[in-house]
Amino acid sequence: MAPLRWIADVVEAQRGHLFPWVPVCFALGIALYFRLPAEPGLPALIGCGAGVLLAAVAGWRLGPRAAPLLLCGALVLAGICMASVRAHMVAGPVLGFRYYGPVEGRIVVIDRSASDAVRLTLDRVVLKRTSPDRTPLRVRVSLHGDQGWIDPVPGMRIMMTAHLSPPSGPTEPGGFDFQRMAWFDRLGAVGYTRTPVLGVAPAQDGAAGLWVHRLRMAISRAVQSALPGEAGAFAAAITTGDRSGMGQDTLEALRGSNLAHLLAISGLHMGLLTGFVFAALRLAMVLVPYVALHWPVKKLAAAGALVAGGFYYLLSGGNVATERALIMISAMLVAVMLDRRAITLRAVAIAAMVVLCLRPETLLEPGFQMSFAATTALVAVFGALRDLKRWKPPRWARPVVAVVISSAVAGLATAPVAAAHFNRVSDYGLIANLLAVPVMGTLVMPMAVLAAVLWPLGLAPVALTLMRPGLDWILSVAHRVADLPGATTPVVAPGPWVLPVLALGALWLILWQGRARLAGLAPMAAAFVLWSQAQRPPLLISDTGGLVGVMTDTGRALSKPRGEGFVALSWLENDGDAAEQADAFARPAIQAGLFDLDGQSVLHVTGRDAALRAAEGCRTALLVIVPADAAGTGPCVMINEKRLRETGALAVYPEAGVLRLVGARDGARRLWSQ
Repeated sequence: MAPLRWIADVVEAQRGHLFPWVPVCFALGIALYFRLPAEPGLPALIGCGAGVLLAAVAGWRLGPRAAPLLLCGALVLAGICMASVRAHMVAGPVLGFRYYGPVEGRIVVIDRSASDAVRLTLDRVVLKRTSPDRTPLRVRVSLHGDQGWIDPVPGMRIMMTAHLSPPSGPTEPGGFDFQRMAWFDRLGAVGYTRTPVLGVAPAQDGAAGLWVHRLRMAISRAVQSALPGEAGAFAAAITTGDRSGMGQDTLEALRGSNLAHLLAISGLHMGLLTGFVFAALRLAMVLVPYVALHWPVKKLAAAGALVAGGFYYLLSGGNVATERALIMISAMLVAVMLDRRAITLRAVAIAAMVVLCLRPETLLEPGFQMSFAATTALVAVFGALRDLKRWKPPRWARPVVAVVISSAVAGLATAPVAAAHFNRVSDYGLIANLLAVPVMGTLVMPMAVLAAVLWPLGLAPVALTLMRPGLDWILSVAHRVADLPGATTPVVAPGPWVLPVLALGALWLILWQGRARLAGLAPMAAAFVLWSQAQRPPLLISDTGGLVGVMTDTGRALSKPRGEGFVALSWLENDGDAAEQADAFARPAIQAGLFDLDGQSVLHVTGRDAALRAAEGCRTALLVIVPADAAGTGPCVMINEKRLRETGALAVYPEAGVLRLVGARDGARRLWSQ
């Protein structure tokens, strides 16, 4: 019992600083749920809920020394239960086959795909010869070819002839799981159409929730009409969240310069908007002597800023990133109204708990990880600087110093997360942010608020015109920085434990009190060492069997120059390889489908006679890959269509003359992968 008593003494010394650990423990439970190989059944969930109650009661009965440890366990179990409940709440039919035929539904979301095609998400879906209980709740269709029809409007009922298929699984074992994301988005099928879309019924004004989306699109069109070109598309994106007007070149420039966060309506935008409204309202009330002397000016300004933030949330489409920002800003503004310190780690912890309770799945998303990493680091750094008596720069220099410090801290805090998810580092991102973010805060967002105020008077174009120089400057910075030599550095994908270990080390460094917080540096260093030692699979096989990639001394060589481009791009990016698919195909490793893997012969066959050639090749090759239901008579290992349907994408590791195969769906029996 001595070790437990020592742990209780250590935790007791942290009393008064333990609340920020609440979302950390809760998030651990959510992470454990998503790492489970099989979906927990009802008895397991009942046991989990009982464990939460028992731990909470035991903590209350055993006193303050044991309570923190028991409550930590209760929060971990609660995280598992909450994530499981959420996964069952969003459950819906998933298309179990490839479908081609008529598709009818109501437009609920309009955006653009990675190929720059207009993309529609439909609900109230009707598919030919498909019963309602097998029809997905939502489908997402990309529009290709000449549509030649009026602009889509949320709430409009349409029909088309489309190709649909189930959401695909990870492109490789341990890779991004689109199936899981689609499950929580209630997407049961994705696809495309090359034929014109027909309108069946106009949008209904009484459609719940869709009137806000129609308002967004109307404002977006008005903004782009007043500001033609990329500047107007950028303005529409930051005011309404509609990125459909943004060109791929501009989007790529923003990503390459680390300014893509300016497009996502998240903490920066919500903070700038509510901060400007708060300051403007407070100044306006202070200018009236009676109001300044008799009214709680500061609290009223905070309430007005909160209302403005809520309206901005609705106007932007209410996505997850904006929801996180609104919750965080709301916690801070409510603290102001209650005469509490607004910017604290407690406020960040409250926001994190609210978001995780509403949407536990966001824990795995880069948006959640980056926004809370940046916010937590900024609050911790500025809190430490506030406590330093010697840190008092001249008043005139404080805004500049604050911008430099905030950009540097936020960039450093989010860089590992961005590199892990997007496989690249923007080498000049700090410079780009120092040049662009101040303009965003001092010109673009104030003019956006002014445009909203002047809109009823028909004078919004005046404010939008004043906004244009700031927009042009930001876009110019993005293009110039992205075009610099070595603007981005490719990064190899880390192993599954790198980010969790790094996050726990950083949280220990920030949240723990006393010199023992320096112990957090050890897991952070260990995470970077693990990342530097990351090994990529020697051979990757797509879930269709139509594409393979073998690692060579010059990078991964691919089996074809085009086709399955998303899979090929994912493999190369995870390798930390900036090559295009055609360049990877040109690498001399795969000759007529035959290549060597650590001294073992591997054959990849495609085409009409693939099954016959696979059977013949099985006599000589150790491994044969064929995208068909083929069988061999020799001693080879046959990877065919039937096997890939069970395993998903495969990674192959040669070990002592034996090939070890790891499937993306090996042993996984989750709701979204069945």
